[in-house]
Amino acid sequence: MTAYAPGQSGAAPFDAAEPIVGTIRVVRGVRHGLRRRVLVVSLVLAAILLALFVACMVVGDYPISPQQLFASLTGRGTRATNFIVYDLRLPRVVTGMAIGLCFGMSGAIFQSMIKNPLASPDIIGITSGASASAVVAILVFGLGGFAVSGLSLLGAVITAALIYALAWRKGLAGYRLVLVGIGIAAMLASVIDYLMTRAEVNDAQVALLWLTGSLNGASTTKMVPLLVLTAIIVPLTMWAGAALSGLQLGDDTAKSIGIRVEVYRLCLILFGVALAAIATAAAGPVGFVAFVSGPIARRLTRGTGIALIPAALVGAVVVTAADFTGQHLLPMQLPVGVLTAAIGAPYLIYLLIVSNRVGNGG
Repeated sequence: MTAYAPGQSGAAPFDAAEPIVGTIRVVRGVRHGLRRRVLVVSLVLAAILLALFVACMVVGDYPISPQQLFASLTGRGTRATNFIVYDLRLPRVVTGMAIGLCFGMSGAIFQSMIKNPLASPDIIGITSGASASAVVAILVFGLGGFAVSGLSLLGAVITAALIYALAWRKGLAGYRLVLVGIGIAAMLASVIDYLMTRAEVNDAQVALLWLTGSLNGASTTKMVPLLVLTAIIVPLTMWAGAALSGLQLGDDTAKSIGIRVEVYRLCLILFGVALAAIATAAAGPVGFVAFVSGPIARRLTRGTGIALIPAALVGAVVVTAADFTGQHLLPMQLPVGVLTAAIGAPYLIYLLIVSNRVGNGG
């Protein structure tokens, strides 16, 4: 559309569409810059994770060199090196990375969808459901191994369905879901406490180790199902996660731009619960990983987008670093759940203080 500048008949024409074109270019430039930052942050986190992997694999009571590690991973290692790598260390390290990735992505999903930093699986009771089911399996039915993992997975799914049903009131409000989840978590904690007080000492020790969150029981037989489920659920989560930005605008706005709100919300909840459940089933409720991963990822990416991949990588880094610290850098060995709780609990207090200062503390 060509027009003349006002008051300048016959003057050089000007294109009325130029401001719109310029705005579009600016928006595209900003988006390109934000995507580039997310990519850079993801690559840096991946490099840190690789460095942690090497450190965890070479450091230990029987140290090996990076060259020996590489030779073993490429099929050229000695029998002794292969035993250390494949039987002792690799299942633990890979399991830690996988559960950290699952917890991190799950937390980012719930926090973004509910638009509340407190809405992570370990705060709203989903991992409590898995924990209660596992304790019942151990202390009441005397089960172990895959049976405990399977029942913890089922418990997480049932708990999530109950929380969703109780929190739904013609929509899903963030604080209502958080409060319902905290209430359910408190009830499940009382069930766990009751069973622990009535259990035999040896059985209680087994249950307590599981409740703490530990990688001591990691093995190839447990690692393979975890990796298979993770490889299936993570791509599905990334597909559904494309709708998160629209869902954050509100139901009406999301519907107006063509997003099937209820379908995507249900898919995201199912995938988020599944990620948290399989991670909990593999290593127990490793506390606060899901809670801190999303906010840290958003700070690193300067609040750009949903940051599912950075959040997943942050979770993997947190779990791997915490396990390395608990195994090698402290006077005594500590389960990974103790270290992650030591990181996450102060962050929760800080978040509550900040929320109250800005008037969002509820």
